[in-house]
Amino acid sequence: MSVTKKYKPGKIREQNSLKILQAAEVEFVKHGYKGTSMQSISDAAGLPKANLHYYFTNKAKLYNAVLEDIVQRWNEVLTDITEDDDPTETLEFYIRTKVELAIRYPNASKIFATEIIQGAPNVKEYLRTDLRTWLRAKTKIIETWIEQGKMNKVDPEHLFFMIWSTTQHYADFEAQILTITNKLEYEADDIERISRFLCHMILTGCGLTPTHKL
Repeated sequence: MSVTKKYKPGKIREQNSLKILQAAEVEFVKHGYKGTSMQSISDAAGLPKANLHYYFTNKAKLYNAVLEDIVQRWNEVLTDITEDDDPTETLEFYIRTKVELAIRYPNASKIFATEIIQGAPNVKEYLRTDLRTWLRAKTKIIETWIEQGKMNKVDPEHLFFMIWSTTQHYADFEAQILTITNKLEYEADDIERISRFLCHMILTGCGLTPTHKL
């Protein structure tokens, strides 16, 4: 007697949508927005082209969905932080998670970097509204930590810019770093080494003591 595993419609939709977004990330990195077609994405996803148009009616909407997924993935890391949290634990967790996300999803970082370099034509409104609001809320928490004497006086905005740039560097310049260090890919030891180094440099500059020593 054979048993066929049943999937709920919502589950299948979620799986197909994720498969399309993952394939789109790869294709947009390889060929850029203009050089990527819905057909090439459907081929990479292993789904009929009609399925892509069912979930995303055109390439522009799919590209924007990819960008939205990337940003949401990054911003969720600090969703629940409050003024009562410990700055060392919070910033260390944020840096380590951003390193892991950069190395685990390098295409995401590369797509976003390319979008910004081109003048942010598809995310400028998001940068001007949602991300600006998100950043203001997080910088306010850091300012409170500074006022409470929990950390040195630093510029909160530039602290975030530094964390973004240093962590995403390992994805955006992956080819350069791996070539220079004579590696084919990042290994677990590399991720830990990178995380400890960035935590040490950034946290000590904030007057904080990282959990793990170099």
